[in-house]
Amino acid sequence: MSEYSFDELSSADLLIDAVYLAKRGTSPFSGEPLNKLIPGLGNRGGFYKKRDEHGKLVGMVLKSTGEEIDWPDELDPYTGIFTYFGDNRKPGNALTNTKKKGNADLETIFEFAHGDSDSRANCPLILIFQKVGPQGDYSFKGMAVPGSDYLFRGDDLVAIWRTSNGQRFQNYRAKFTVLDVNRLDGDWVREVFRTRKLDLHDSRVPKPFIDWIKNGKYKALTSLPVSVIRTKEQQLPQSEKDIDLLNLIYSRYEDNPFAFERVAAEIWKMSNSQDSSYDLTRHYRDGGRDAIGSMQIGPKNDAIKLTFALEAKCYRPGNSVGVKETRRLRSGIKHREFGVMVTTSYVDQTAYKEIRQDGHPVVIISGADIVTTLKVCGLTTHNEIVQWLNRLETQI
Repeated sequence: MSEYSFDELSSADLLIDAVYLAKRGTSPFSGEPLNKLIPGLGNRGGFYKKRDEHGKLVGMVLKSTGEEIDWPDELDPYTGIFTYFGDNRKPGNALTNTKKKGNADLETIFEFAHGDSDSRANCPLILIFQKVGPQGDYSFKGMAVPGSDYLFRGDDLVAIWRTSNGQRFQNYRAKFTVLDVNRLDGDWVREVFRTRKLDLHDSRVPKPFIDWIKNGKYKALTSLPVSVIRTKEQQLPQSEKDIDLLNLIYSRYEDNPFAFERVAAEIWKMSNSQDSSYDLTRHYRDGGRDAIGSMQIGPKNDAIKLTFALEAKCYRPGNSVGVKETRRLRSGIKHREFGVMVTTSYVDQTAYKEIRQDGHPVVIISGADIVTTLKVCGLTTHNEIVQWLNRLETQI
């Protein structure tokens, strides 16, 4: 991993996953690295923007701190899709009536993206940075464009509802594609923001960006997954609020694990974008299959169904799912099926290694994944989760 010290930032290029260091021993504002890397951005807010003399956006920086757990910005490295939440994050404003007009700008650039080549040529240079560590350092995640080949028009910019202190409000959830560009010329980036002009004829403009403007095709920066064996810490939530949300679910079902099976199946259904359905099995004779179901993939006029077996374990967070439980699930998987293990805790290293190294088709959804799934679906408070659970239990 490359690192650039604070003194190097004014001449640094933008390299994928490189870390740009804040100045140590100074205030968070005077030592902020992005303003040194690209002068004139400012120090506050998730949207950094530059407009030309006519008010047209020419450059935009999306800064994700990872500290607002109700708004989980996320980069999927396997698809190259970056999910970003807009700037209407508290009640009191209309969707686009925000101080920095970030949501209004999202509407504009997604409208440009859905047009023809002349329309797409109006899209700004969009850069994504994510905060790393406690000292204000940032990592460069890539150059992005609105939308994705994986999404239909209208699915890439969606107004979602949230509730805070009993007040409902809307915010945008935007999907961007990170382009297959490993390095951006830092002098070119700084020139765009300084001159407030994006010259598409400049030789330093990345080819995937030009190709997207011309034909609307996305060349995403994707990476193939390796055999991941997550640690206990990676499988369990770390923040106090997330731990509290997970404990809410565990404490509700610790004495009734059968009722947790529907919750687990719904969480699995919510965690993926494909159409899926399931049926719960009989408690006394499930054979390692608390639920069975199918997932539809492919185009709607020529889709296929993949079947799965799901096992739910409502364990106290910190008490692991071991080899015995995972082998039971694996033994219940039939030919051409895959398995899903959903637990309020974590899978221990021996069981996890056995699944991954032997190539068993088993998805693991641990306590941290449960909390992330709920938050992405808008369930971020005790009250919202309790109401959701109450609705599920009426279906039992």
